[in-house]
Amino acid sequence: MVATRDILELLNTIAPFEIAEDWDNSGLQAGNLNWDVKGVMIALDVSVDLMTTAQQENCDLVLTHHPLMIQPERSIDFSRMPGRAVEMAALHKISILSAHTNLDKADEGLNDYFAARIGLQNTRVFLKDKAASGSAGPMTGIGRIGSLSSPVPLGNLARQIKENLGLTYLRVTGNMDLPVNTVAVCTGSGGSLVNEFLGSGADVYVTGDMKYHEARQVEESSKAVLDVGHFGSEHMAIDLLSDQLTRAVQNAGFSVQIKKFNSEKDPFTIV
Repeated sequence: MVATRDILELLNTIAPFEIAEDWDNSGLQAGNLNWDVKGVMIALDVSVDLMTTAQQENCDLVLTHHPLMIQPERSIDFSRMPGRAVEMAALHKISILSAHTNLDKADEGLNDYFAARIGLQNTRVFLKDKAASGSAGPMTGIGRIGSLSSPVPLGNLARQIKENLGLTYLRVTGNMDLPVNTVAVCTGSGGSLVNEFLGSGADVYVTGDMKYHEARQVEESSKAVLDVGHFGSEHMAIDLLSDQLTRAVQNAGFSVQIKKFNSEKDPFTIV
């Protein structure tokens, strides 16, 4: 039989947990490393709907990008999240694993996947991880910088990315006629790296959760931002984890079904 710890070890080869940020909580969120696993359901966030669907579809493990808990909880209240998920995990023997900043930073991780989805070439690490060991891979670090096959106006790039990512909207800061050749990307909330972007030589920064004053800073520097939203930049983690874990399971000779949770939606609606 395959156990939760076996899946955790496979994840460690995909996105080493040692490269996760110090504040992060990747790894086991709830459950038991010795519980058997016949099916894995992959999602972006832990939710009651995810846990219910996993139970209904005979999945003994859920794997998410965002952790169930990042900050320590003072109490586990089963009437609300995250306590409801913990209760369901215990009652139905469903382990919860998360691969968060380790997946963001990993060589061939989420930022590489994101850069490829929007058509970047010749990518390099945006912000290198000085603490990562040599075994972590040459492309370990936060974000990526790459070039387009040919320069395009910012407005054209915005429309292309919106289509490539299947977005209903994105936010643009900058001159829509700005010629764009070099692009920096950071999945999730990348606003805190605005100064690094401005010093990187990239023309535009593609990320999520850009704040007002950060956008002003970019505007004043005659650069550009495409804010695709947190969900828009990371929902693809489901496809990435599914592809990579399926290969790892097959290579290990494990008999485990890998399923995707496809019911998640961006919590924001534009009206």
